[in-house]
Formats: sequence, structure tokens, C-alpha cells
Amino acid sequence: MSAVEALKQARAAGIRVGVDGDRVVLSGSEPPRAEIRELLARHKDEILTLLRRGDDGLSVDDWRVYFERSMHFAEIRSDLPRALAHARAFACCLGEWMHRNPIRSPPGRCDLCGESNDLLLPFLTGSSLENPGHTWLHDKCSRVWHQKRRATAVSALLAMGIRPRVAPGCLAGG
Repeated sequence: MSAVEALKQARAAGIRVGVDGDRVVLSGSEPPRAEIRELLARHKDEILTLLRRGDDGLSVDDWRVYFERSMHFAEIRSDLPRALAHARAFACCLGEWMHRNPIRSPPGRCDLCGESNDLLLPFLTGSSLENPGHTWLHDKCSRVWHQKRRATAVSALLAMGIRPRVAPGCLAGG
């Protein structure tokens, strides 16, 4: 059994699971049963990883909920087939991760090649109005930089257990 399954069982039993520093905190209308406590203790380190908030303000659990809600919205509200809803939800997570994890580079040097010659363009890399994040790139470097940026986002989502699925009729790698 995984940490995710352990959390699902705890929630199904009416137990709320939280994190306080290096401690897993349990709360509910009744004390948790011994088997739930043991199950959560067995997966403590993974649960801490899942529930801790990252630099982007979301925990792994938050990201999974975001993905599930995006998929539900695409499937139910947009009336998309499940495979296409999955692909759209992953794309939503990808965009959201990139906005929540902006790259800031100082002006005067291309963030990809490191050169300062030629015209450098500022590319917006985050959604914060106060400090949005700009990366300076040569036009000729922007495509490769964006491909690397997307690969980083995909890797982050994969590490959280959020997997892409190519819907029938869709092109991979788009």
C-alpha cells in the first residue's frame, strides 16, 4: 500500500491528516483506530512529502487535487471523453506549475546560452502581479529554453505522481 492509499483510508474513516513541522497531525470527531494510526506511521516520511507545501505554495496532495478537479471539470462540464479530459488536466497542471515556479534571470545575458550580444527579449515566466518573473533570451534561444522549461515542469509533475496521457487523436509532445 502507498502513502496516497493510506491517506485515502484515513480520510474515509473521518480522520483529517495534517503536517506540523516533522510531525503528522491527526484530527477527527473520534480518535483514529489503531490500524489507521499504524498505516499512517508506516508511511510517515512519504506523507510528510505529500502534505508539505513546496516553494510554489502547494503540496503534492494539493497538486493531485488540482489535477483531479481539472480532469473532472473537463470530463463533466466540457463533456470530453476520459482520455481527452486526462490530457487536458495534465496540460492545465503543466501551465499552472510553470506559472507558480517562475524563472527570473538578470537582464543583459541570455538565460540559455549566457551570451550578451544581440537583442535580448524578456519572456514572462510567472503569473504574480507583484513579482512576475522575467527571463531574458535571444529569440533564437527561446524555443530550446521553453522546451527545457516544459521538460522540467513535466518532471516535477511526474515526481508528484501526475502522469500525462495522450488522448486518441492527439499528437504527443505538443
